[in-house]
Amino acid sequence: MAKNSNKGGQSGQGKAAGHKECCSFCGRGRNEVEVLFQGANGANICNECIELGYTSLENNNLTTRKGGKSSKESSKTDFNPDTILKPQQIKEFLDNYVVGQDNAKRSIAVAVYNHYKRLKCASKGSEQVEIDKSNIILVGPTGTGKTLIARTIARLLGVPFTIVDATVLTQAGYVGEDVESILSRLYQASGYNLEATERGIVFIDEIDKIARKGDNPSITRDVSGEGVQQAMLKILEGTIVNVPPEGGRKHPEQKFVQVDTKNILFICGGAFDGIEKRIAQRLNTRAIGYGRVNTESIDRENLLKYVQPQDIKSFGLIPELVGRLPVITHLEPLSRQVLRNILTEPKNAIIRQYHQLFAMDGIELTFDNEALEYIVDKAIEFKLGARGLRSICEAVMKDLMFEAPSSDIKTFTVTKQYAKQKFEECASTLTK
Repeated sequence: MAKNSNKGGQSGQGKAAGHKECCSFCGRGRNEVEVLFQGANGANICNECIELGYTSLENNNLTTRKGGKSSKESSKTDFNPDTILKPQQIKEFLDNYVVGQDNAKRSIAVAVYNHYKRLKCASKGSEQVEIDKSNIILVGPTGTGKTLIARTIARLLGVPFTIVDATVLTQAGYVGEDVESILSRLYQASGYNLEATERGIVFIDEIDKIARKGDNPSITRDVSGEGVQQAMLKILEGTIVNVPPEGGRKHPEQKFVQVDTKNILFICGGAFDGIEKRIAQRLNTRAIGYGRVNTESIDRENLLKYVQPQDIKSFGLIPELVGRLPVITHLEPLSRQVLRNILTEPKNAIIRQYHQLFAMDGIELTFDNEALEYIVDKAIEFKLGARGLRSICEAVMKDLMFEAPSSDIKTFTVTKQYAKQKFEECASTLTK
């Protein structure tokens, strides 16, 4: 690049003698930089300051503009068919963060792998057998890892991924968000890249909360139940949807982006609290006569393993929606051993997080095995799953996290006696 190849080089000749042209930011003169750009009122900026400013914007992820994407987002959304991960590789990655739940992790791994293969076939453009997408529904109690599996998958994928909450969705025209906002979130996650959006994956959480409220017709509309389900039908199956790029409600003056959902994979999750009763009722419908079911072989401690589409339908999802979620899998209730492993085994285990927090203050933190067993016992007592472990740990560690940074403590061991004392103190405070 030739020096002084801008307007600043021409206008500088008319300056008064003795005036030195320099960058208004770093103060370097024209002869010290490659290019010096001239602005209004005598302000100048050199090429090195421009490069430094752009690097700062990139580091803060501020280089994205409408219709474009930053270099960081490009690396997340660029799809390479030659780097497809096998189902076993996907499951092995999930194993690093999610304890147990092999059945659910296998189903997710297969679904994601098939989604990649569908995209590979579509990218070739050859006349092959058209592969339909297999949307998934995850059924499991709260705290068993549905959202955690979704967030962990998001770290691994080379396609846009977003998590949306079904509880905020309502029919068009009512207070809340339109169903199209699901695609708006995915479009934003792709860096406003339409091509990448149309090969993305969406996790819809709390899908059970939009179950219709009852079979009897009512004078009031079910605006956050059956109405939302009906609005989701075409999106799940595959259609072209007018999506507002910035989200929000639609209005005539707004610009829309047309998104084809044919290649977007939808994974739905919900607790479906109480569905075990419907499963038990179905399993015992032929309890007498020649067609009697062998009820002794039924695992009554984990009825979710027998969940079928008709159970989801009887819970309140309309048949049309259930038919568009052909893969149904369940998450196992967390056993005592699994809860114990969740505390220490995953890469982001709760105890490891506390170790890191205290290490940043120069404190070496350890937990007795008896203290860990006490935390697990309380989590089982409260029946809150893995989330209960976090709540109990916070109650136990609150005073220590407040006092330790200001003290001279270098090592600390959490014993069962200490954990029990702090937890009971916290519980007594809440009950007063």
